[in-house]
Amino acid sequence: MTSTVPASPARSAGGSALQAVFLDMDGTLVDTEGFWWDAEREVFADLGHELPEAWRDVVVGGPMARSAGYLIEATGADITLAELTVLLNERFEHRIARGVPLMPGAERLLAELAAHNVPTALVSASHRRIIDRVLASLGRDRFALSVAGDEVLRTKPHPDPYLHAARGVGADPSQCAVIEDTATGVASAEAAGCRVVAVPSVAPIAAAGGRIVVGSLEEVDVSFLRTLMTRMN
Repeated sequence: MTSTVPASPARSAGGSALQAVFLDMDGTLVDTEGFWWDAEREVFADLGHELPEAWRDVVVGGPMARSAGYLIEATGADITLAELTVLLNERFEHRIARGVPLMPGAERLLAELAAHNVPTALVSASHRRIIDRVLASLGRDRFALSVAGDEVLRTKPHPDPYLHAARGVGADPSQCAVIEDTATGVASAEAAGCRVVAVPSVAPIAAAGGRIVVGSLEEVDVSFLRTLMTRMN
């Protein structure tokens, strides 16, 4: 799918140029996947349920509704999805109130993207209230736009968030690089037709055609992302 908003001539020239870079938030740019798991464990402990560590890989990286719904069903907790969503967001916000730790290489990569005038978007399954708190720490001016999970009809693993981001910056999704840390996010980006760099955080991600897996953001720079466009054509 090509964006209905035309790309600028500078970014569309050549047919294989890097037009934009989209980054996931939790576990990709900021080291917060563990914060979410801690919040889930604490909330369910208050409800009288202990969450086995094995469930962590099940709920990581997905939209709030899916993860929270799974935990309600698995534990049988007497709470509605809406009530649990509020509690989880509040507990997470409390944890990030003093700032968020960046993943290794994140600060350098964001600075380099800005220096090269590469349009950048933050694309997350987290809700807007959470994204805004993280952006206050990261710096809003680093991103042309941000896409929250509660602002699209279908969030990850559906392609909608990344298609929305591509339209927002006036880019062809096939000329956009996406950096993700979970299989759910990778599926969303690939379904949108974007080129994907997977940086696994909590759960492993298998290598596949059209997908590059790296150990950390320290392996990713603008040159690497530009090469990604030509390598996969």
